[in-house]
Amino acid sequence: MKGPVLVFAESSGSQLRKAALEAVTAGRRLADELKVEEYVLAIGNGLKEIGTELGKYGADRLLVCEDPSLGLFHPEFYKQIALDAIRRVAPGTILLPATSTGKDLAPRLAIHLNTGLATECVQIGLENGEFVATRPAYAGKVLLKVKINGSPKIATLRPNVFTAKEIAPRNLSVERLLFSRPDTKMTVKESVAHDAKKMDLTEANVIVSGGRGMGGPENYKILEELAEVLGGVVGASRASVDSGWRPHSDQVGQTGRTVSPTLYVACGISGAIQHKVGMVNSKVIVAINRDPEAPIFGFADYGIVGDVFEVVPALTRQLREFYGKR
Repeated sequence: MKGPVLVFAESSGSQLRKAALEAVTAGRRLADELKVEEYVLAIGNGLKEIGTELGKYGADRLLVCEDPSLGLFHPEFYKQIALDAIRRVAPGTILLPATSTGKDLAPRLAIHLNTGLATECVQIGLENGEFVATRPAYAGKVLLKVKINGSPKIATLRPNVFTAKEIAPRNLSVERLLFSRPDTKMTVKESVAHDAKKMDLTEANVIVSGGRGMGGPENYKILEELAEVLGGVVGASRASVDSGWRPHSDQVGQTGRTVSPTLYVACGISGAIQHKVGMVNSKVIVAINRDPEAPIFGFADYGIVGDVFEVVPALTRQLREFYGKR
């Protein structure tokens, strides 16, 4: 594990994503344990102002690669830039957020570097001088401690698990990398967001999800109202998405998004294993279901046995009064 910690800081436009700051915070702690420096790699376009922000979260050195063609994630371009940075830095550990971009880039790097990869980690650190990553398995029923063969060690970090924390700002040194476009048959033309104003599910602190018990797409309005009061977003089960009630970008579960918000409110969701694996690591789970035998009550922190069409509007009214949002 000789060598510094290298963190990939993902951006959206000119702004760093929340998951990137979480990864930088986790990287700082690991670098302190190892007594090495923390390097951060940022790839994109219009990233001139990010250095100050990264310094607040513990980065020692920033490597930036900017080009108009890097504004959208291109797997081949990003992989080549990351490999160039790795050759330059010779890191012992590489950390990436477990976002869609991080999940695509990390295995490409692991294959090229012939090293191991631990995904969706909820904890990282040293045990007896060795890097150990903790990740959920078997639909979140167990936590595995994983040691990675090969070097550098690569891990993706689950969003909303590692809290981003500002520290005393560091005198961050910035180095700009030149971009030499590699030969590729792949062309990325555009990135289409279903709702550009909606926060990404993986970065939301509050998610209000609906399942088959919502009865139809028109009934999600009550969930949207509750999510708005709580400052959250709306999610959905696979059954809802398969029925065409919600877009796939809203799906939480094994074939959808894996989330870990502070608060997860499951409305009319039975709690099948496919859904459970995507949200079981939420800090607080509240289940609303009229079936007292629904599996979700077996792992929810709080359960309300009742009709979602009565309970959810009542909750929304009470919360509006509490927060003064009449």
